[in-house]
Amino acid sequence: MHITDIIGESKPTISFEFFPPKTEQSSQALFQCIKELEELKPSFVSITYGAGGSTRELTHELVLRIKDSTSLTPVPHLTCVNHTEEEIFSILEKYAKYEISNVLALRGDPPTGDAPHDRSLDAFQYASHLVGYIQKFKESGQCKDPRGFGIGVAGFPEGHPETPNRILEMDHLKQKIDSGADYICTQLFFDNHDFYDFQERCQLSGINVPIIAGIMPVTSAKGLLRMAELAAGARIPGKLLKAIDRCNGDTESIKRVGIQYATEQCSDLLNNSIDGIHFYTLNRSDATKGIFQSLGLHR
Repeated sequence: MHITDIIGESKPTISFEFFPPKTEQSSQALFQCIKELEELKPSFVSITYGAGGSTRELTHELVLRIKDSTSLTPVPHLTCVNHTEEEIFSILEKYAKYEISNVLALRGDPPTGDAPHDRSLDAFQYASHLVGYIQKFKESGQCKDPRGFGIGVAGFPEGHPETPNRILEMDHLKQKIDSGADYICTQLFFDNHDFYDFQERCQLSGINVPIIAGIMPVTSAKGLLRMAELAAGARIPGKLLKAIDRCNGDTESIKRVGIQYATEQCSDLLNNSIDGIHFYTLNRSDATKGIFQSLGLHR
């Protein structure tokens, strides 16, 4: 099902993100998580790609397994880094064959290691270039839907870490939309004011596609620091830090605080008629299920 139809029929959308497991044990744990979250009937689920495309084969395997063995609609991530045009075409060809209808197009993180990555060697140096190529793929006639793939792109409510000029940042985002993107899924954030400000900036820039808010519940003090790293320096409000500090390191208390904070975020977002919420699950179901129960969400 094309993403524009999914968003149109189930607004606000509720979606989850998973990352590919690297061991059999973690694979079993992930599919237990997926089984539990499948009961919540999400609009779609996305699958990450790893820095530098490091998990690309694992991503493809997980996407096809979700497609074949669950009722979920998978949306695989696809990045520019370390890819030739031929490789991208082959991946899109494979997804079209298995009726995977949507992708999330990202510039992607460079591979980990000492040597800096030379982006000039990538066939697509920016996400807008990748979006344009995916949009053109429909000319191959392999997509079941005549509109081609549904395409999502990333947005940054707190500002893109590599583009301190926010006016220029919105110009870059507009290029991705003009190249054919159907919706925006944001990086995680902890202050809803940042998201609403981002929405207004999009409107002023002539960006009128749906914007889905990315939420990641805090489940541990260590995890909070990890989130800040993953989100390239996400701002963590003092209110949240104070609440976690009052827990004195107690794991269960921190988890409850994190779920409550994310629940309040989601409640406010839903009250403001947003297009959707995307939960970064870290391959665990308990926090997301806790938020669902507290919000009284029924799909």
